[in-house]
Amino acid sequence: MNVIVLLVLASLTMGAIGLAVFFWTYNTGQYNDLDGAAERILIDDEDTDAVDS
Repeated sequence: MNVIVLLVLASLTMGAIGLAVFFWTYNTGQYNDLDGAAERILIDDEDTDAVDS
């Protein structure tokens, strides 16, 4: 029975930490420009040609 209580407390603690990290990233603006990040993957970099040779 003690193990179940410890596991529940551990899962609630990890969930609270994950939620706090999500709110921290949301408040710092990590999710503001999702379209720019999605389109940036399609742009070819000219610097990769020098690595191939």
